[in-house]
Parts: sequence; structure tokens; C-alpha cells
Amino acid sequence: MSKTWFITGVSRGFGREWALAALERGDSVAGTARDLSTVDDLVTKYPDTFVPIQLDVTDRAQDFAAVEQAAERFGRLDVVVNNAGYGQFGMAEELSEEELRNQFETNVFGAMWVTQAALPILREQGSGHIIQVSSIGGISAFMNLSAYHASKWALEGFSQALAAEVSSFGIHVTLIEPGGFGTDWSGPSAKHATPNPAYQPLRDARAAQRSAMPSGDPTATGTAILAVVDADEPPLRMFLGEIPLAIATKDYESRLELWRKWQPVAAAAQGK
Repeated sequence: MSKTWFITGVSRGFGREWALAALERGDSVAGTARDLSTVDDLVTKYPDTFVPIQLDVTDRAQDFAAVEQAAERFGRLDVVVNNAGYGQFGMAEELSEEELRNQFETNVFGAMWVTQAALPILREQGSGHIIQVSSIGGISAFMNLSAYHASKWALEGFSQALAAEVSSFGIHVTLIEPGGFGTDWSGPSAKHATPNPAYQPLRDARAAQRSAMPSGDPTATGTAILAVVDADEPPLRMFLGEIPLAIATKDYESRLELWRKWQPVAAAAQGK
């Protein structure tokens, strides 16, 4: 049976590729964008199965209205994808309050509001799948991206707890954790704090590291997402790309080693 999707941020990147993958196999998609002119081609090519919805995910009332509009149009929702987000670059000392709050408003609260709006519909159906677009930056962290990492780590914690809360209602939750891909995440979509010259050597070193890492093809990810939403038992977490597993393995082995080293001190702190 075909599925109905609600995807935020379909104007570009993963959101667009996954909308296309769903539409091309005959599924129906309600796709959101701030500027609906960016999805005119989807409206033209899929007039019966694609519904464009203008949405700023930081507006909770708009989120609820958009999800309701999609459910009314299709009669149900099977897959809800929280894809809208962006990367805020800047060392921790460089970030303004506004930059930090805006990062969380989009990457964390936007996903939370859409999730809250969808849950009553999915519970009533007794089925559904919530896809949260996280990042390898949701389980590891690199300099010059502290705000972004903070937002994705928050999304990870929220989503893991959510998965436990809704499983008995037949609702699945999956965190998608991509590595580097050829989207405009670090280009036009990114935002940058005013640089402090003291950090320039570190910034240059990190930029060199990033440029040396292979970049994945976002058009190749559609097949993976379809496999996840079609699985009888979808994973709570799934990487996209070859690099994330190596990063996670190194990071978590280091954490375990450090925790074990300090376990005698930790255990003693419990007292009798």
C-alpha cells in the first residue's frame, strides 16, 4: 500500500530527495517550505500526490495547522519527517544569544512542535513513523559547531524518550544520522557567528579536516529512507554514509575507556 508523508523542508537537500523518492514510487507527500516557489516543479509533476504547505517550523501554531491540513487532505499520515534545520557555525565564545536561540528554535523546537501535532493523529490510527533528521553531530562533536551539536544532541534525547513513550501505540521513531553529504548545509543554508581572531588557527585546521573528508551524494539516500520506513521493525538510529560508523566507534570506545578509568571514583561517590 502507498504511504502518506509529511516532510518539512522539501525545497532542497534531503527533504527534497526523500520527497522525490516517495512520489516517484506512488506515495503521497505534503511538503513544507518557507518559499513555496521552490517546489513549483513538484506541484506541476505530481499534481495529485504532492501538496505544498508554506511553513516556518519555529511557529508552533503554524506547525499544528500544517499537520492538520496534510491529514485532512490525505485522510491519514504514515510518515512524518522532521527535516527542516540548518547549521550554525561559530566557536562557543563567538555565539550570540540570538544565534543560539534561533538554532534551537528551528532544530529542536520546530521538530518538537511538528511531533506534538502529529502524535494524536498517529495514536488514533494505531500506526505511524516519525523520522527525526539528526546528524553524526548528534552523537559526536567537533569544534566550531557547538550550537549545532547542542541542538542535535537535544533532538536525540527527546527522540529516544519519545520512542519509548509511543511504541505501545504502534508508532515508530527513527533518528537519521548522516555524515557529510553534498547538500548546501555548510553553504547557503549555514549561518556564521562573527569570528574572533583568536580562534582563527583552530578554525583553519577544522576547515582543512572537513575538506579532506569524502562527501556523499544526497540523491542516493532516497533508497535508504524508503527501506527504513518500509521495515517491519525500523531502527531507532541509522547512519547515512560510510564515515559515521568509524567516527562513532572511535568516540564511544574513548568514552567507555574514560568512564571505566574513573569508575572507582564514581562508585565511591555513591557512599554506603
